[in-house]
Amino acid sequence: MSRSTRPQPSYVVEPRERRMRADGTAPGRPAPGGPDPGEVLRGCAREVLEVAEGIRAVAERTATTLRAPGLTATHRPRTGLTARWALLRALTGGRGLGERVGTTADGPRGGVARVLGAAGRALGGESLAALVALTSLRLRVAAVLADHPELAHAPGMRLLTRAVVADRDQDAVRALRALLHDRTAQRALSGLAPLISELLAVRDVLDGKSETGGAAGAEGGAEAVDLADQRRRTLATEGSFLGFLRNIEVLSTDGRILVQNVRGPDGVVRYVLQAPGTAPGRPRSDAPQDLVGAWRDLCGTDSPYTRSLTRAVAGHGIPRGAELALIGHGEGGNAVLNLAQDEEFCRTYRVTHVIAVGSPAGDRKPADPRTWVATVTNQFDLVAAPDGSRAAPAAPAAPADRTGPGTSGTAAGHTAPAAPATSAAPADHTHPAPAPSRPDRYDVEYAGPSREFPLCHRLREYIEHLRSLLPAVRADIDEALTPYRGPVVRTQAYRLKDHAHPPAGHPFLTLATAPVRTTVGPVDVPVRYYDSAAAHLCFPVDPDAARSLLPDAPWLTPSRLGHRALAVLSVHEHRCTTIGPYTEIALSVLVDDLWRPRPYDAVTDLLRRVDLRRTGRYVLSLAVTTEAARVVAREIWGQPALRMRVEADLTGREIRARSQDLGLAVEGRLGPGVRCPDADRALYGRRATSTVRTLVRAHGGLRLHPGTGVRVRLGTAAAEPLAGQLRRLGIDAARPLFVLACPQFMAHRGGGAVLAR
Repeated sequence: MSRSTRPQPSYVVEPRERRMRADGTAPGRPAPGGPDPGEVLRGCAREVLEVAEGIRAVAERTATTLRAPGLTATHRPRTGLTARWALLRALTGGRGLGERVGTTADGPRGGVARVLGAAGRALGGESLAALVALTSLRLRVAAVLADHPELAHAPGMRLLTRAVVADRDQDAVRALRALLHDRTAQRALSGLAPLISELLAVRDVLDGKSETGGAAGAEGGAEAVDLADQRRRTLATEGSFLGFLRNIEVLSTDGRILVQNVRGPDGVVRYVLQAPGTAPGRPRSDAPQDLVGAWRDLCGTDSPYTRSLTRAVAGHGIPRGAELALIGHGEGGNAVLNLAQDEEFCRTYRVTHVIAVGSPAGDRKPADPRTWVATVTNQFDLVAAPDGSRAAPAAPAAPADRTGPGTSGTAAGHTAPAAPATSAAPADHTHPAPAPSRPDRYDVEYAGPSREFPLCHRLREYIEHLRSLLPAVRADIDEALTPYRGPVVRTQAYRLKDHAHPPAGHPFLTLATAPVRTTVGPVDVPVRYYDSAAAHLCFPVDPDAARSLLPDAPWLTPSRLGHRALAVLSVHEHRCTTIGPYTEIALSVLVDDLWRPRPYDAVTDLLRRVDLRRTGRYVLSLAVTTEAARVVAREIWGQPALRMRVEADLTGREIRARSQDLGLAVEGRLGPGVRCPDADRALYGRRATSTVRTLVRAHGGLRLHPGTGVRVRLGTAAAEPLAGQLRRLGIDAARPLFVLACPQFMAHRGGGAVLAR
């Protein structure tokens, strides 16, 4: 079908008042003709941050002047000392700039600089630039919450809010500085995509340095690796746009990229680099796909990820001057856009196409003006809009004839489609006017049906939208990729390395893993929990009531501690895991050895390693907040998981957990506690007619607290089955005997072993 007769996609721009938030709810509308609150707050935040950067620049110039030799080599020593003292007061005084000379300004850190640094700490505390930057961040947080109130419950946003709302501004700056340098906290912050650029800018002001001009000393490496047969069989054998995107999905986000040799229709072999992104909340300290790398990819053209891509291409043996296409998703899209800006790289290879899906495009220009750039973004994808804002849409108008003047241009020696209008959507909307023609750009922004973040950022969602909602966009990009439409003659995967950091969670979480197939895709087992919090409420209950809740199997009997059994209501806040962040509430009962139960075996088992224990906890009910966690719990661990909305805050002495869906609330204040061993445990579940045993190993500061200050409350309309089980156990409005709490720990949970019982 020719381009003149092919059905064209329908592009639409929804007015800002009609756009839906990521959770599907309508945002608060401003008064007719009034400004958008989020935009007003973001504009103020940008202006305040510019003031902070200006103050920091003045402080640096003043510090340089203060240390200038000419100021001391004067014929009037008294006048010189007076001038130095005036500069010192302006630089370090509480009513001045408050700058720490010894740590922020350029120059040696010894001698006078060290003395002035001590004076700054004594007199000024935090710098004026840092305090102003804190105000900018507060405005940006308010703007993001105005547009996306669902982020208020994100673990990263709660950590950030605690840091910026401290009692005193100086304390808030110190807490924020510590938060931004804590790699564990950064993993929780990685879900706050709209604040990435603002956090980076604020961190630069707090530290008195800038990383936006390039990642000085950024490390990166790549080594060729073999793919498992299962994944190799699913890779595309013919070059196509969706084929390359499916390859990226197969690679997942475990630090690997793909380079393929494709023989085009003209018989020439060309090369395609395919780069995955970073799943929200997924830790990547051993590879460059981490939060810091995302900051650098967004704000600079040099980063460990970009350098790793360069080394992978060099190691693939691509001839000098060969044609190369770069395709990426998320952070991988940022990295390939930056790679196309590398003049040396573009002199070595002929970069013909750069395609970024779900990435902030901006107006980055390739080093080679002949390079054709395409971007595809869902307007509800927060990763693709890191500043939380969009350009003002064009007014709706009649569709333009794309076969007329300005509808196509030359890129890579062939005809390519021009840029469409600002966004695309199904054809039941009106058509806007086309965007200005740019033959080197093809930018598509559409209003997809996936509005829940991070679901709308998943590559699988983009692939499905291109297949069903945007067939003309897919056809246009495929047409642009015509030189790469041919058989794949070689495929090589490369594992990227960031030598500057050890693997995440090393050494506790440095484990061999294996993929397990589930209905949501392959899951690497053991599942690793890099940053979690937990509270286990332990209740003595009637053994007969506990037995009535267990499956009808004679070998499943509650463990007796005296005349009572033990039920545990566990609340977990998993801020960073290999299956994404989620929260869970679980009810379990301690059970005896399935084969040879012994009296008080549960007590003696505490002296054994978890893999040698005969007792365990049978999970009666489990509520989780994500679909991936529900599927993994059911299909791998055999636990009766349901997806529910749960909010939990377990990081302080005041612990809170609420679920409107369950009608359950856990709240209270933890009293004095004592340190106890890590809560390694064996969990039991059922899959069909078999019992499944799962081992959980934990590492963190677990403490034992009396349960007098904590209470469980159950609403009258609480949901089954958890509500009925709590009532039958008599703990629907009770206080626990004791609480095992840990505000921060790591854990890994292996695959479920099916037992012959």
